[in-house]
Amino acid sequence: MKDQTQPSTVRVFIALAPPDQAKEELAAALGPAYASHPEMRWNRIEDWHITLAFLGELPACTVPLLRPPLAALAAKRPSPSLALHGSGTFDDRVLWSGIDGDLSELHELAADVRTAVRNCGISFEERPLRPHLTLARARRGDHASAAEIARGISGFTGRRWSAERLHLVGSNAGRSRGAIHYRDIEAWPLVGTGG
Repeated sequence: MKDQTQPSTVRVFIALAPPDQAKEELAAALGPAYASHPEMRWNRIEDWHITLAFLGELPACTVPLLRPPLAALAAKRPSPSLALHGSGTFDDRVLWSGIDGDLSELHELAADVRTAVRNCGISFEERPLRPHLTLARARRGDHASAAEIARGISGFTGRRWSAERLHLVGSNAGRSRGAIHYRDIEAWPLVGTGG
């Protein structure tokens, strides 16, 4: 009989996700890059997100502790108005799209999320918030493709949208050799979105 036990740890982050129409706008702008740079490791569009807090590998038994405070936080926080805007790279290999709009509200939401996590007794590496969507990663040794694509979409500005839900996300990063996949552990409507 196959072992059906759950992993003892899970890789977790808390994020916002752009609505499908915002992702589709950016995907259309990326169309030429998809064709000219098939060697890039493109993230799945359905996995695009704005990380508010990266918690890393957590014992699976601690994840339920996050649900009540994150649900309460989402129920009282307004939905920030955001837009996808521009592009750039991290470390010459990671291609990203920037975020524009109500960035002060976004930073306040991230600070509140991080406080809620700490109040659960969960420690994590606190990194400065740099709002972005990770779009793709270049293969090792390729230090030009990401920058070339970033230049091609640097003028991109998408339509404004409201973040609808606060997502508690699990990932399989580091667990297999295949593509990274994300799954919602749970998601809660932000108060300004009507559910």
